[in-house]
Amino acid sequence: MAKEAEDVGCSGLMVLPPYVYASDWYEMKRNVSTVIGATKLECMLYNNPVAYRTDFLPDEIAELAAEHPNLAAVKESSTDVRRVAAIREVLVDRLSVFVGVDDVIVEAISTGAVGWVAGLVNAYPAESVRLFQLARQGKQAEAFELYRWFLPLLRMDTVPKFVQLIKWVQEKAGLGFARVRAPRLELCGEELKAATAIFEKASAERPATNEKPFAQFAGA
Repeated sequence: MAKEAEDVGCSGLMVLPPYVYASDWYEMKRNVSTVIGATKLECMLYNNPVAYRTDFLPDEIAELAAEHPNLAAVKESSTDVRRVAAIREVLVDRLSVFVGVDDVIVEAISTGAVGWVAGLVNAYPAESVRLFQLARQGKQAEAFELYRWFLPLLRMDTVPKFVQLIKWVQEKAGLGFARVRAPRLELCGEELKAATAIFEKASAERPATNEKPFAQFAGA
């Protein structure tokens, strides 16, 4: 698939461990090295031990980076904000570190993360762009004011039913649909009631923003 992606014109790949098979570093290194080594495309390693039960430690990421010049970034989703600094400790600026968990974005940027693979951005693009910009600019007071409003929504990205929650919020925001593919089912009962309370409170207190994240696509 990596070779085919390059052949059809993709510009990069996100490389994940197998979903259903957790293994040791020896096997996992062989697995991801085979994928990364099969293409000249720039690759982003996806580290999500909470979901996939495979944890790429900073020293292991450094091994991969040393052997694969096209490994360009890591999506760090361990939920441990200390990992950003730990990765940069061993790699300095060899890789770009992206945040993959919504509710640590401000803290992670303060320790050197340069990007955000976000979930709630699908429903709140303007607020997400603004929060990211404020954090990058070091405007802590303004960033926290927006963060404080946003956090209950951002935490929807950190629970087992994050797909259902994000898609449901997208539909409520008029930017998508709540439909999900089996075995996932749409929210119902107490989960839906709790999500509705968060969404309604956020909607009532939504701050104004002048960001227009889709402006570059106007008229396309």
